[in-house]
Amino acid sequence: MEHLKAIAAIIVFLVTFYGIIFTKIPKSLTAVAGACLMVLIRMLTQEEALATIAANFEILLLLMGMMMVVEIMSESGIFQWLAIRVAQIARGEPVVILALLSLVTAVCSAFLDNVTTILLMLPISILLAKRLKIDAIPFTLFPVFACNIGGTATMIGDPPNLIISAAGNLRFNDFLVHAAPVVLVNLAVLILTAWFLFRKKLRVSAELKAGIMDLEPGRSITDRGLMIKSIVLFSVILAGFVTNYVTNLGLAVIAIGCSVLLLLWSNKSPVEIYQKIEWDTLFFFGGLFVVIDGLAKTGLIALAGKALVEITAGNAKTTAYLIVILSAFLSPVVGAVPYAISFSKVVAGMEQSMGESPVLWWALVLGACLGGNLTSIGAAANIVATSIAEKSNVKISFPLFLKYGALIVAESVILSLLYLFLRY
Repeated sequence: MEHLKAIAAIIVFLVTFYGIIFTKIPKSLTAVAGACLMVLIRMLTQEEALATIAANFEILLLLMGMMMVVEIMSESGIFQWLAIRVAQIARGEPVVILALLSLVTAVCSAFLDNVTTILLMLPISILLAKRLKIDAIPFTLFPVFACNIGGTATMIGDPPNLIISAAGNLRFNDFLVHAAPVVLVNLAVLILTAWFLFRKKLRVSAELKAGIMDLEPGRSITDRGLMIKSIVLFSVILAGFVTNYVTNLGLAVIAIGCSVLLLLWSNKSPVEIYQKIEWDTLFFFGGLFVVIDGLAKTGLIALAGKALVEITAGNAKTTAYLIVILSAFLSPVVGAVPYAISFSKVVAGMEQSMGESPVLWWALVLGACLGGNLTSIGAAANIVATSIAEKSNVKISFPLFLKYGALIVAESVILSLLYLFLRY
């Protein structure tokens, strides 16, 4: 009977992942349906399923709080103002604009949700390219690459990091110490790559550059008071995240608390803000937590961890190298979030075999997040970016994304391996 339940659980897992990757059914619905099936086949009791969600509830609350804060901030026009100012600082020089926009997008994505960052920054990036009458493809792809790279630097920058940090007991400051340095190197290489590929192609007349300088960024600010309030509360959130090891306040408590304060201070309608929360993302996470926990009960995840340990002869560094490579090429295929949830359990199992080894968790962070740049479906930000581009008549086909994405991921993997070798 137990063997039949295990086989059924594996089938549910495979069907759920197939639905997430290949069908047009909403991912959140697929994940929740998979979770329900895990309970129906008795792989998990309903109490165990709810306990799994409860154990990861801090992740869901943290995401919810940050979504609310970013939504209120965006209504002030601050992100549009920032993009125009970047273009003017570059004096209308296309390659410099591309480099600075990529840098700003990376910094924003380190502290905001990646999808939100792309929604805010990419339309402006494409608009600037069209205003300069140059190819908008680099202005679409490289901010996306920068977004995924920048999101790797912090615990809240990319959803996989939230999952991995919960599984590996990693703190906010741990990411700044261990992940941020290699992210900075990756960003530098990304900008150099953009310069090398497009320095001769992106050239414009003095008149077009002057048109950029004539833009008035101040018009983008629709509510100066709201902008100031948002910056103040966002600064409080960041300060709370950095000092939480002293205050012992949970990140979710800090995010939700400050989002409520910002709602009260800004006099925004809570109902309007609640409606703009990405509920499908939260349900997607919740469903996946249950599906992966059901799979873990079959013992398959533990077996995968043992197999990796045997292949690498229990050497933590060699195992870490293998995790980076596997993650970089598997996470964009199955999706960074599902992969992070699944493989976090594999790494946790490996730690039981070879003892605690932080390098394994950082290998997973780097591989799962940086690998998202490989394909147009490798990360949620990529999917949103190609959709925005299409609406602006900029065609980003799967092969075109892969052409540049493969180069960027190859660079990231090499840099990550070198970093792990030198650092640990």
